[in-house]
Amino acid sequence: MALVLAASLLSANFGLAIWLGIAFLLLMFLLGKFAWGPITSALDEREQTIEASITRAEAALAEAKQLQSDNEAARREAEGQAQRILADARDEAARQREAAKADLAAELTEQRERASADIERQKQQALGELRAEVAALAVGAAEKILRKEIDAEQQRGLVDQFIADLPQN
Repeated sequence: MALVLAASLLSANFGLAIWLGIAFLLLMFLLGKFAWGPITSALDEREQTIEASITRAEAALAEAKQLQSDNEAARREAEGQAQRILADARDEAARQREAAKADLAAELTEQRERASADIERQKQQALGELRAEVAALAVGAAEKILRKEIDAEQQRGLVDQFIADLPQN
């Protein structure tokens, strides 16, 4: 029986081949009419969805690159501005330091001049007091010596001459 079955499967039966061909063509027609359109439209829709996703991804990537570029430019600008602010602060500190030095030097010079003027004034005052005292002592000594031998006008002239002869330091 196996032989008969094997022989019947291997034998050429043209009627069966025609029915198989008709069934195949009918199946292809039905698939083309009812299945092929929805399958291709689903594939086209999927392709469009994928292309749209790729386009959005490329746009997002371009936007991210632009944002990165903008952020980098902003960072460089901020660093430059920070450097300018630091340089300005250093310059201002140097100017203030120089101004403080100049003010201090001017004040020290003024204090020295005032001190020198005070010393000179006190020196002149002391010399004046010393001259007056020396004159008084000289008058007193001369008075004791002369005991009214010369009058007051002559005494005054002698004292003035004595004072004029004193050294001027």
